[in-house]
Amino acid sequence: MSRNRPDRRPGAGRWRADLLLGARLVFAGGREGILRTTLAAIGVGLGVALLLVAVSIPTMLGERSSRGDVREEQAYGTGQLEAARNTLLIAQANTTFGEHSIWGRVLRPEGPDAPVPPGLDRLPAPGEIVVSPALADLLASPAGALLRPRFDYLVSGRIGDEGLSGPHEYAYYLGSDQLTEDQSTVTRIDRFGVPNVSSERLDPVLLLLVLIVLVVLLLPIAVFIGTAVRFGGEQRDRRLAALRLIGADRRMATRIAAGESLVSAVLGLAAGAVFFLVGRQFIGTVTLREISVFPSDVRPDPALAALILLGVPVTAVAVALLALRRVVIEPLGVVRRSAGARRRLWWRLILPVVGVVLLLPLLGQVDQTGRSVNQVQVTVGVVLLLAGVTAVLPWLVETVVRRLGGGTVAWQLATRRLQLDSAASARMVNGVAVAIAGGIALQMLFSGVAPDYQLRTGQDPARATMYGALPLDSTGGASTATIAERLRATSGVVSVTHLVRTGATLAEGPTGPDGERPSWPLLVGDCAALAELATLDHCADGDSFSVDETERFSAPLPQAGQRLEIGAPEDDTPKQSWTVPAGIRPASARTAPDGGRHPGLLATPGAVDVQSVPHRTMLVYLTLDPTVPAAGEQVRNTVADISPLVEVYPLARSMEDSTFHDIRRGLFIGVVAVMLLLGASLLVTTLEQLRERRRLLAVLVAFGARRSTMSWSILFQTAVPVLLGLALATVLGTTLGAVLQRVVREPVRMDWSSLAQLAGVGGGTVLLVTVLSLPALWRLMRPDGLRSE
Repeated sequence: MSRNRPDRRPGAGRWRADLLLGARLVFAGGREGILRTTLAAIGVGLGVALLLVAVSIPTMLGERSSRGDVREEQAYGTGQLEAARNTLLIAQANTTFGEHSIWGRVLRPEGPDAPVPPGLDRLPAPGEIVVSPALADLLASPAGALLRPRFDYLVSGRIGDEGLSGPHEYAYYLGSDQLTEDQSTVTRIDRFGVPNVSSERLDPVLLLLVLIVLVVLLLPIAVFIGTAVRFGGEQRDRRLAALRLIGADRRMATRIAAGESLVSAVLGLAAGAVFFLVGRQFIGTVTLREISVFPSDVRPDPALAALILLGVPVTAVAVALLALRRVVIEPLGVVRRSAGARRRLWWRLILPVVGVVLLLPLLGQVDQTGRSVNQVQVTVGVVLLLAGVTAVLPWLVETVVRRLGGGTVAWQLATRRLQLDSAASARMVNGVAVAIAGGIALQMLFSGVAPDYQLRTGQDPARATMYGALPLDSTGGASTATIAERLRATSGVVSVTHLVRTGATLAEGPTGPDGERPSWPLLVGDCAALAELATLDHCADGDSFSVDETERFSAPLPQAGQRLEIGAPEDDTPKQSWTVPAGIRPASARTAPDGGRHPGLLATPGAVDVQSVPHRTMLVYLTLDPTVPAAGEQVRNTVADISPLVEVYPLARSMEDSTFHDIRRGLFIGVVAVMLLLGASLLVTTLEQLRERRRLLAVLVAFGARRSTMSWSILFQTAVPVLLGLALATVLGTTLGAVLQRVVREPVRMDWSSLAQLAGVGGGTVLLVTVLSLPALWRLMRPDGLRSE
């Protein structure tokens, strides 16, 4: 049947036939057609793979959390669980090495049926240690030389995957025969695993941060997929013109183009699935900010995966149909090479303007304690504002490149190419520009709310570098003097200040409403140590002090002559009797170097001897020499040699909220993945454009163009759109960032350092893509590029 005759087939049948014809043409175009389709499939596949990783995040986090729950010990109160054949004594023994957190537990079975932790086939014997593969590798490496003294035990095995939160977690189990139920840090259990407790809900500001992070990370991927399905657009338009010449009408040509794009999208889905399945096998080798996952954890959410499966082909067809609106395909006309009508700006500004309008009602409406944020309104507003980058950038590129001219040969070649096809250049950098704009907005928002999530600890690193509260019943009987002396002998330690903390209970007299007699903290140390806790007029051995803070105690502090029982109030063991000395003097509390305040009774060793009191805690303040490398690790080694159950910590004036820190860490991981994708997309786009212009490149070489000239031309062709994209991204990104700062009731502040870093990332991407595309450029400049069939 001739195509000039009216087509009387039903609409569905006509669409199906033309779509199938378009699919056939993809594979009937010879090597060029297959190469073009392959590039498009690779581009779409990269985006699909990253989307599949994104929708796998809930599963990854859930699996990590589940493995953490099944190995945790169930805490029982005193007397709730008696020793039996199936019980186990367990104590936490976490430590730190450099930037690495090391999770650890010390175990002592009380019977042959004691529970075995997940990932172990048996409990380690006393003196044996079972380590995670990552910790074993660290201990065996030169980097772990300073850590090895802390784990001077017989390594009897490795922890299996089911006992680790991730493949690169540092963890261990240590067998011991020294644990007793009387030790304050020891827990008795009869099983491992705790109920899955729902996570704490995010406050409105953190919820807003999560929403913006998701939009900023996923929108550039969607933009990139839309760009990838248009690879080979010039050759496709010429092929459609040939079909018009043999009788196809414009509608049929449109349907055929949709069929071609559909094939690229479907192949892209397949390629994305392959990239995802192959890539996740290597995900276990990657660690970002101490987060690692097993390949089996990377499973897409079924509903979101189905949405990707349907959304990518629909997007591909929609983009193809939209692209044909600006192309005139006639039987004798291929693709119009001359510049068309100038783009109009007014309608392109509608997207960012509407986005700002949606966000304006939320100004000042979101804070940490306020009502929940309108998630739909925020998401739509941010998406529209960032999508404004993709709408305005083609107009900006066209407007600027129209006015470019003069300069070197490389510059003229680049500007002429940009003037002929500014839309393709804009599409090439759309994803990068959207990512940079979103990154600027996010950095401004993070910098605005960061002070609200910086918790002031009250600690004073100028008075002490490290601090520890060491339960003396967990130190193997070592005295406070011995512990202090060993710490002083550690390399890098300048001074050691220590006290002993216990309790003092009124021995006789009326009881309180709860039937218990009043009790107060008792801290014993030399005068230098007591001066860290209170402001003393003068002090000598034998003195004692009363430091009162009325709101801290239910009863007034004891007076001279009253008899006290020294020991932990909750301890049932016999107490040591002590009479408050007649010379006790009042003193005012002072904030300790660890940020705490310690009101109560303060005494020197000459006033009261507490060496035989059970369940005492030794408070230690250490000052380290900053010029001694790894002094803190040396101290941790000394403490671990005393007992693995005790730990010392560095002091800092502030610390970041853990949830805010996790969101910032997640953003870092996402940005790394998105920037890798965008860099790959820019490279693939550049290579595809070079391939389409290979004959032109060969002609230029035949006329004497040098390789260096062509290389600089490619750099300029990439750099000009990227620089314009960065300028536009800066404007819209700072606008969005300013609006979001006002939404969370923060003053508008520019984060210039982050802005410079993001601009550097954009510039570095251009340079890297240009360098990587040079081998392909030089190959395409060979004389055989003049051949044609």
